[in-house]
Parts: sequence; structure tokens; C-alpha cells
Amino acid sequence: MKGSNLWPVYGGKSFNIWTPDTDEHHPHANPEQLIKHLHEKRLRQSKTKTSAFYGADPEWLDDPKTLPCFFPRIAFRDVTNPTNRRTTIACLVPPKVFLTHKAPYLFFPSNQCKVEAYFLGVLSSVPFDWYSRRVVELHMSFTLFNSCPVPSPPVDNTHRKHVIYLAGRLAAVDDRYADWAAQVEVPVASVKSEVEKADLIAELDAAVALLYGLDESDIQIIYRTFHPTTDHLPKIDAVLSHYRNLQNA
Repeated sequence: MKGSNLWPVYGGKSFNIWTPDTDEHHPHANPEQLIKHLHEKRLRQSKTKTSAFYGADPEWLDDPKTLPCFFPRIAFRDVTNPTNRRTTIACLVPPKVFLTHKAPYLFFPSNQCKVEAYFLGVLSSVPFDWYSRRVVELHMSFTLFNSCPVPSPPVDNTHRKHVIYLAGRLAAVDDRYADWAAQVEVPVASVKSEVEKADLIAELDAAVALLYGLDESDIQIIYRTFHPTTDHLPKIDAVLSHYRNLQNA
């Protein structure tokens, strides 16, 4: 059921890498009812030390309009396995969307959209996915998710900045992401063709590989051991070409 006043309810199959809506939704929901429920739930969680909301500003907590569902956020598929073409499937889902437990999300405090874009770029990359395939069986639980290493270069690192820029452009597909894109300092809907999109994804993989400290032989090993076929991955020649250009920049 859809309606102008209802919000989509996403499960894991509702999004894919760099595709924020596959049009596979659960029945739409009444935001007034669910926002009230989520607000009360967050208030309860804020009292638990293990909660991401613990210690948050009381004024922020008391305002339902600060709930994550009002903003773009990184969600990832819970159900997966190492024989799939991709194991880690993360995406920046649009605002005004509800998520089921099969689409857990990452919470970032306000004004950290660049950090969010950086994590999105790494999580969506082939190097990260190659590692996650070695530890994930049937579910990408937070325990397994947290065990996967993410490079942590200084905020002024050139390759880190480039990952933020590339991920920002790939994620900000339309005006729903305008406020988020403004904070990341990227244009909205700037990727005009599938060819340009594929090239940006290959460049992103190259930048992430550099942040992991990988060399060209490591990238070749990733492709040889990733999956029986690699036709769904960025072309390795394009990744290696961007790798050399970024390395020499």
C-alpha cells in the first residue's frame, strides 16, 4: 500500500550498492505512528551505556525531528553470504524511509557527513568486500561488521579526501540528498551516465586500495580470488590505471 502521506519501509533487498531504491519494499507505513514509536525507543535506549544514543544532548533527544529516519544514513544488508557476487552491500538510503531489522544502519552524530561519506566509500569498495567475504557466513552481524578493518588516515590525507568526494558524488543521486551533499561539498545528481558511474567506482576502489596500503599485485590477487567470475566488479584495468594516477599525483 502506498500513499502520499506514507513512508517506504526498506528491508535488505530494497537497496544495492550505489542504488538507493530497488523498488522492493515492505508495505508503506504511517510516519506519525512509527516516529512516535521510534522517538520513545530512542529515549529508552539513551539510558543504556551500550547505546549509540547514550550521553546525547537532552535537547536533541527530546526532538523527534532529529531521529535518523529524517536524514540519509548508511544501511547494509543483514542477510548475505560469501558465495554471493557481493557480500557487503551498503548504501546511503534516502531520508523519510523506515528500516527493518534486515537493514541495520550506522549512526553518525550531526555534522559528520564527510565521515559518513568516507565510511560509505570504504564499505562499498571491492577491497573491503574481499575481506568481509572471509569472515561472513549467512549474516552481516554488527559483531562481524565491527571486526572488518577500515583504514583511519588523518582527515587531511589526500586519498581520504578523494574517497569522500567520489562516494559523495555516487551517493547524492537526487535532491533528497541536497542537504547531505552540501555538507560533503559535492554536487547533486552529477553522475550523468552509467559509463561515468563505472569509472568513478573504479577510481574509488583504487583510492581505497591505496588507503589499505595495497600494491598492484594485491589488487590482482583480490580479483583472482574474489569470485568465480569478476564481470560484476569494476574492470581491473580501469582500477589499476586510476591506482597509478592517484599514486603518482
